[in-house]
Amino acid sequence: MGTGDGFLSNACQVVVSYAMSPFLRSYLTVFWFGLLAFALAGLLLWVSSLLRPNHPTREKLLPYESGVDPVGEGWSQSQIRYYVFALLFVVFDVEAVFLFPWATQLERYGSFGLIEMGVFIAVLLLGLVYAWRKGVLRWV
Repeated sequence: MGTGDGFLSNACQVVVSYAMSPFLRSYLTVFWFGLLAFALAGLLLWVSSLLRPNHPTREKLLPYESGVDPVGEGWSQSQIRYYVFALLFVVFDVEAVFLFPWATQLERYGSFGLIEMGVFIAVLLLGLVYAWRKGVLRWV
């Protein structure tokens, strides 16, 4: 712990300050924290895989169906209406993601932002009306 350590530390800081912009340097701590979190999670998963007991039996390998022995195939085809409802949910969920930040900054955007968001909502409503007219929203 002599004077060389301080010089090396200062030299590293100079290299980092020239190699990175101040914007990126501010995220360096976040990067190291994320890297440490992933390394620690991986280490803990690896240690737990070494320490856990592993005694597979025929009963343990069967799928659990509320205490009843499984009957029939393990795979069944889902109906398309589930996917359509999920897709419509995602579309309107993404709309909410765009709508909330816009609403918080409405004064900043003014009338142009209001018209732009009105067009965005109108296009989504046209899509909803189209899906409704095609019978996509009818469950039974």
